[in-house]
This record gives sequence, structure tokens and C-alpha cells, in this order.
Amino acid sequence: MDKQTEGAELLQSANDIALAEDLIDRYARLRGELGKLIVGQDAVVEQVMLTILAGGNSLIVGVPGLAKTLLIHSIAQVLDLRFSRIQFTPDLMPSDITGTDLVQENPDTGRRELSFLPGPIFANIVLADEINRTPPKTQSALLEAMQEHRVTVQGKTYQLEEPFFVFATQNPIELEGTYPLPEAQLDRFMFEIAIDYLSAEDELDVVRQTTSLRDIAFEHAMNGTEILAFQRLVRKVPVSTPVSQYALNLVRCSRPGSAEALDFVRDWVDYGASTRAAQYLVLGGKARALLDGRYHVDFDDIAQLAKPVLRHRVLRNFHAEAEKISSDELIERLLDAVPLPSSGM
Repeated sequence: MDKQTEGAELLQSANDIALAEDLIDRYARLRGELGKLIVGQDAVVEQVMLTILAGGNSLIVGVPGLAKTLLIHSIAQVLDLRFSRIQFTPDLMPSDITGTDLVQENPDTGRRELSFLPGPIFANIVLADEINRTPPKTQSALLEAMQEHRVTVQGKTYQLEEPFFVFATQNPIELEGTYPLPEAQLDRFMFEIAIDYLSAEDELDVVRQTTSLRDIAFEHAMNGTEILAFQRLVRKVPVSTPVSQYALNLVRCSRPGSAEALDFVRDWVDYGASTRAAQYLVLGGKARALLDGRYHVDFDDIAQLAKPVLRHRVLRNFHAEAEKISSDELIERLLDAVPLPSSGM
């Protein structure tokens, strides 16, 4: 029995297989719809979609003008999800994100009562634009929403509508007047998605398209209810013990204080990745396998997701920065140095 057949049998029912096939079709439709407006950035689109299927949140890092906001807004439209954008500034307050209680007069009784006015966090997809431009107190207002999908205002808890995702952006070239994200908040982002300049051919295509008249209308590729069903399906995808062990080995070897740490990790890393990194490697691998038409997670799924999962969790020390060793270079060395476990598959 091959791995594809075995994986299909491990999904719980024929309905699961049909749902997996439907996901492939809908993902192709999503890519086609986005192609009406977004040029290139295939890896970025895939990682955003993996975030959504895994029910996570992601950080998008890139210089201005690379259509980060346009991309997330377009995906929200194609997925028929409510979109909200928050521009993070130094004077932004937590209540500007979560909402606040206002005193209003009840038209029936004439009495003044507290009424909750929801903030922009009450959406399906929230874009936290330039999140590092606001102080930690306001950044932390996102923590409960990202982790628990709820907010607490004046001691009262409000549940956020499902599905719920936060995509935050950062500009890597302007650091003056910014507030680096605390490690605890960075760790709550599934991926750090690096968005770079397009190829010369794609960039020319963007210039041509954006300087002419266009009337773009998106067709919905899926909706919130279907996304929740796909999220449940992702968690049913089987993963072998050796593949899970490989994900964990990568994480454990990234920690300079661990017995498994490699020499270059001890030399160049201050802090390694948390257990959450291994969880996201496996969960992202499950989503990637389904989008690729497979019912099992492979070693390659883990390796392909290592950079977006680890680059914001493996924190370089002064020596690495002085020698201009990037996080991605460290992860490449990690992938080269950590052997694949015996598959037994």
C-alpha cells in the first residue's frame, strides 16, 4: 500500500476525501481570482493560505510598495470574509483596537446606559499595518485576540466571529521610532512571510496593469463556513512519527542551551525556537500536503516551511549580526545539518 492510499484511508470518511478534493479545486479558483489583480508572489499567497487553513496568524515583512495590504484585502474579498485594516501609530490606544464602552441614552427608558462599541478587531481578517510603530501596551491588545479569539473590555469578554485571522506587516528598512515586537508576541505568529521585489517581467506587468483602466470584480472561491470545515480537515491529515520527530529535531537543535544544539547555533544564536514552532511545522505541513493533493505529510513539507516558521523564532546574537549571518542562513545550515530520521514508512 503506498503512502497516498494509506493516508486516504486514515481520513475518517469518503466525505473527507471529497472535501480534500474540493479544497484543491477551490484553491485553484482562488489563485485564478487573485491573478486578476496580484502579479507573482506565488510563495507568499501559498503561505497566507496555509495560515488560513491552519487557523493561525502571520507576520508579513517587506519594504513599502510591494502590495502587502492589497494582497490581504484581495484574499479577504475572494474568501468572502469581513476585512479590517488598523494603521498602527505611536498614539494608538488599546481601546482603538478592541472597542470601548460608551454612555448612551436608551430611547425607550430615557436612562443613560453603557453600550459597547466594537473596535476594528471585530472582523474575520484583521490587517495590523506596521505593527511595530505602536508601543508594546497597544501591541499586547492583539495577544488575547490572536490566541483566544476574544477580547476583554472593562472586565467583560466578547467572542470574535469565526474564522478569525490577524496578518501584521512590518517594514524592515525604517527602524527609527519603532517598537520591536516582544518575543512572546512574535511566537504567536505562525509564519514570518518574507515578501520581496518581483522579477523584472512581473514588475513590468504590474506597471502596465496599474496605469490603465481596470474594473475588477472577484468571484468568491469559498466562504467562512467552508474555511472552518477545511481547518477541521487539515487536522485529520495523518503524519508519521519520523516526520513529527524531524520537525521537533529542527526545533530542538535551534536552541543554544540544549544538548542537541549544533556548534554554529551555540556561536550565533541567543534563543531558539519554542515548542509552538514544531506544532506549526507539522500543522503547516498538513495544510501544504492537502493543497498538493496528498493525504500524508512528507519530510519535504517540513523543510519547505522551516524558514517562515523559524526565521522570527531563532534570534541571532551580536556575533551573528556582526558577521552578517541572516536568520535564513542559519535555518539553511540547520536543514543541512539535521539528518532525516529513519522513516519506517
